[in-house]
Amino acid sequence: MRSCLTIALAGALLLFARGTAPAPQLQAVNGQSIPASTRPNGALSTRIVAYTIDAKLNTANHSIDATETLIYRNLTGQPQQTFPFHLYLNAFQPQSTLMTEVRLHGARGVGSDSGWDDKHRASITINKLEVAGVDLTGKMQFIQPDDHNTNDHTVVQVTLPQPVAPGASVEFHITFHDELPEVLYRTGYKRDFYMIGQWFPKVGVWWKNAWNCHQFHADSEFFADFGTFDVNLTLPQNEIVGAGGDLISTVNNPDGTKSIKFRSEDVHDFSWTASPDFTVVEDSWTGSAGPVKIHVLMSPGHMASAARYIQAQKGTLAWYDKWIGPYPYPRITIVDPPHGAGNAGGMEYPTLFTASTAWYMPKGLLVPEDVVNHEFGHQYWYGMVATNEFEDAWLDEGINSYIEAKSMNALYGPKTSMVNFPFATLGISDLLRLEYISLPDTDPLTRFSWKYISDNAYGGVTYGKTATVLLTLEKIIGEDTMLAAMHEYFLRYRFKHPTSEDFLKTIEDVSHQDLKWYFDQAVYGTNVLDYDIWDAHSDRLNWWEKEIRGKNPSEEIHRTYVTVHRKGDFIFPVDVVVKFDDGSSATEHWDGRDRWIRYIYDRKAKLASAEIDPLNQVRLDRNSFNNSFVVQGDQRAINKLHNIWIFGSEWVSQFLAWLS
Repeated sequence: MRSCLTIALAGALLLFARGTAPAPQLQAVNGQSIPASTRPNGALSTRIVAYTIDAKLNTANHSIDATETLIYRNLTGQPQQTFPFHLYLNAFQPQSTLMTEVRLHGARGVGSDSGWDDKHRASITINKLEVAGVDLTGKMQFIQPDDHNTNDHTVVQVTLPQPVAPGASVEFHITFHDELPEVLYRTGYKRDFYMIGQWFPKVGVWWKNAWNCHQFHADSEFFADFGTFDVNLTLPQNEIVGAGGDLISTVNNPDGTKSIKFRSEDVHDFSWTASPDFTVVEDSWTGSAGPVKIHVLMSPGHMASAARYIQAQKGTLAWYDKWIGPYPYPRITIVDPPHGAGNAGGMEYPTLFTASTAWYMPKGLLVPEDVVNHEFGHQYWYGMVATNEFEDAWLDEGINSYIEAKSMNALYGPKTSMVNFPFATLGISDLLRLEYISLPDTDPLTRFSWKYISDNAYGGVTYGKTATVLLTLEKIIGEDTMLAAMHEYFLRYRFKHPTSEDFLKTIEDVSHQDLKWYFDQAVYGTNVLDYDIWDAHSDRLNWWEKEIRGKNPSEEIHRTYVTVHRKGDFIFPVDVVVKFDDGSSATEHWDGRDRWIRYIYDRKAKLASAEIDPLNQVRLDRNSFNNSFVVQGDQRAINKLHNIWIFGSEWVSQFLAWLS
């Protein structure tokens, strides 16, 4: 998901070959070692689930009636009798856990002081659930594994009459009904526009030797197993449809509806969209895994952004293909939400994502390009690597934000990748750092997504801090090594649900370095990195003697003192460059372990300046304004900049919190 904080701040500034990669002999699936032979021929993933869904959209009352057949392959290594299912749409009820958390600190366009509006009410009801001809509807039980809120009905479990043996399969037959909300949390309707995500009963994941099926929280996304989806949608004939699957057939029915069949393989979710007002724009791109069809569904008034979407998509595809790995699917669909449906924008689903623009979007504001870049990036980290976003959100959103910075900077320039006007520029790396410094010390990256102190902290840490942590890591291991590690991580763990430890170990493996000292502070800790020049001045070495008339001042020896101070509790090696008024300089390397260090120089020259991290590589340093001292600087200007920095950083923090 594209951080609403990044898009909002930008708005404020305006005022692996496809199916042929050889599989290893063993692969890790949900923490289990599974023989590679469990993959069907030509499959990219170990297909644990197979969904067949037949759904009808009722546009008169914004609802869906559907039947679902789920075949679940028990590859857990032990008998399974009780199965949990996600019912995400039940989160849109006043007493749900999600809405309770929204009331606490706001989230994603729903302020904490917002009154409840029934147009946001939604639900998913299982009318019937059968297994092997046995009706188990009455055996279903809502559970609340995270907070015991009995009013939350986003997880249901059912116990079968007999356990499913290891290696065997079980077939569920489900009849369900959806009541859709006016667009909220990236799903629902707005007038005649529909964005349908997280809309069917979805089985949990057997992970780390237990069922992982969390409730739907205000700050959490999704986690599911790979498999296949065969989906038949029935809806009015005037609807233009896009979906996360290949179009198989379209049949017009006598009652004025049409039935459209889609199939998607080696994915863990299926989403779709419909509107009679879409304009379809198509293009294609060819990479190392073959051709990719680009489908863009544009809403009225937004056609000017269509070319920008496609240009950004092609550039991002090429960058990922070169640096991370091949995109293995034959399609990508970009959905442009209409005016008033902003809550549907900036969200990822397998092989489909929603973008974001406005009726007037100047070329110098790269919101359309950035949202395409970010949401497509999720096809790798959320889509293929598929980490547990409930528990390790940083492995998707944060890694994706780091790669977003690298690719956007490469495509549009490091200083102009977000804003590029003659009078103002801004790079996405700097914007992500702004997200980080607003709340740098509240939560570690590894905090479960719903346990952050606030929604603003979730965004600042998961997106901004993670990206800044990884950009700073480049100083330690090198940019090329870091990108090589990202490439290795993707190839090693695509379709495997890795953990934080898997990611960090990959970086150490590729860099051949023990980075525990850094990860303990930056990933698992809440340490704040902040260095400053405590003192810097020069003094005549023979200060007690009066100056002798006629003596050449340039022959006098001066003692220069430069004191560097570690203000924060984050220990990090830094470079310090000291320059003198004769043009000479000295470069020091400090490990930062003590609270301060003082450098002393006796030279026939006086201090001109002192600066910490002159190449601006330590992006985790929260306050870069205290990193330098200049003798000839105008102190009034320094004080003014300092005051502007304090005001600006606090204003941005409050502004982002208010918007979120």
